[in-house]
Amino acid sequence: MSISRKTASVPRNEEITARSVRVIDEDGSQLGVMPTREAVKLAQEKELDLVLVAPNSNPPVTRIMDYGKFKYHKDRKDREAKKKAKQTQLKQMKFRIKIDEHDFQTKVGRIRDFLEKGSKVRVVIMFRGREIVFAEKGEEILNRVAAELEEISDVDRSPKLEGRDMWMLLKPKA
Repeated sequence: MSISRKTASVPRNEEITARSVRVIDEDGSQLGVMPTREAVKLAQEKELDLVLVAPNSNPPVTRIMDYGKFKYHKDRKDREAKKKAKQTQLKQMKFRIKIDEHDFQTKVGRIRDFLEKGSKVRVVIMFRGREIVFAEKGEEILNRVAAELEEISDVDRSPKLEGRDMWMLLKPKA
């Protein structure tokens, strides 16, 4: 049975397995290195928790604090960070090698909209039947798309043939 990240908690009080720990008081002052049992007893006298904050240091660093309040503020900060995180989407636009000029311009316009909104765009040339013989024509179309959009995008992945599709990946300029 595995514990998910959301339910896993920071070791506190009797859950701390180290023999001795460096203790920081609730006001930020260092109380020094002491046995873990003594540090837990000190925290309980203040009606607070001993929380492990730096388990990899030598000795591990613990802090006397109100764990419920700490967890509340940490969860709130994580939610705010998640709201501000930018989600990049991958859009896709399909072309055929027998595309007319107006259709080409319309699709390039849509790709431009996607790129301006911050999405990456996968541009695909689909080959049907014997059209695969004209793979260089498909590469010309992809290079033309890249040239039309070079002021707002960079080619993230150059044209690549996979089965009956040739594709490239465009990303918005930073």
